[in-house]
Amino acid sequence: MTSGSSTPDNSSAAPVFVTGAAGHVGANLVRRLLDEGTRVRVLLRHEENNEALEGLEVERVLGDLRDLNSVRRAVEGCRGVYHCAAKVSTIEGNHAHRREIYECNVLGTRNMLRAAREAEAGRVVVTGSFSAVGYNLDDPSAPSDETMLFYPMERTMPYERSKTLVEHECWRAASAGQDVLVATCCAVVGGSDFLPSRLGKSMCAYANGKLRAYVDGGFEFVAARDIVEGHRLCMDRGRSGEKYIFSSEYKTISEILDLWEEASGIPRPNRRIPVLAMLAFSEAASFYLSRFHPSFPQRFTPGAIRLLQKCRHANNSKAKEELGYRPTSIRAAVHEAYAFHYRRNAITNPDAKPPCTDGTGRVEEPMPDQGTPITSDGG
Repeated sequence: MTSGSSTPDNSSAAPVFVTGAAGHVGANLVRRLLDEGTRVRVLLRHEENNEALEGLEVERVLGDLRDLNSVRRAVEGCRGVYHCAAKVSTIEGNHAHRREIYECNVLGTRNMLRAAREAEAGRVVVTGSFSAVGYNLDDPSAPSDETMLFYPMERTMPYERSKTLVEHECWRAASAGQDVLVATCCAVVGGSDFLPSRLGKSMCAYANGKLRAYVDGGFEFVAARDIVEGHRLCMDRGRSGEKYIFSSEYKTISEILDLWEEASGIPRPNRRIPVLAMLAFSEAASFYLSRFHPSFPQRFTPGAIRLLQKCRHANNSKAKEELGYRPTSIRAAVHEAYAFHYRRNAITNPDAKPPCTDGTGRVEEPMPDQGTPITSDGG
């Protein structure tokens, strides 16, 4: 074990290996594994924010997915791998940014698969992206399933392209006999969002009164607990060489704003910016910021706007039929996310109300005759 590691006493069994444990999916997955009594080893980068692992009894190993030897050392002696790590971005960025995405996501996955194979670590579940799943070119909003191929002939984000290449690495390894699956993830909503995610940042900005307009569209969202359940189902029941889509519900941005208003008590903005106007502005702003201020955060990027305008729906019947997947509620996941950020003091608006939960971070669903219908003005 490398320096900087700590070993829990909860099990003498071989540990399960998790990459990306500081991220939204990984942090929730690690907590689920620990709740199940599983011994967990995580790969961490020293220079990154690893707050998500504070206070948890996990084995910590410092390394970098781009360094094959460090991955080999980290996975040695493990049984079962969850590869959740990825460089997530919705911007085109400069040359250095695009290269970092490629090396972290594509080469990192190749190194992880090779190291797991050499260490005989068993099944590898790789976190995929719904943006790497194809769609009906004549009707982008029609539900997509696992058989639909990514369409490379249009303008796509470097992240989208990288996640498609990640899948290629998985199928290349599977064709050589490695036990590997892809758990396809949609936009994640829920707690333990320490970094936080883009969606988490947007929720906090909303609750703090800094989001005064919006561009409508829609996407498939997945509750954090559901994507974690999907990873566990893939590990326990999935077929090697297959991918499974995990989503909870399709929501328009207008519907998400309704849920944020319900959770926070802050009135939602009613000003909807025309898509073409916002796209033109974001193109100019992103071009300038990516080249001259690459570290400046970009909230409304051209890639994100184009993705939302497709209003893509997911068909997760394969996961339901083969794995017994049963999605839960995005409404509950929104309340869990709000409670998490509120208790971490990321929401500082005095007008924002305290979270309304049962103490576990979850919110009870109303009976059909008790709830207020959520309506959409777009998407």
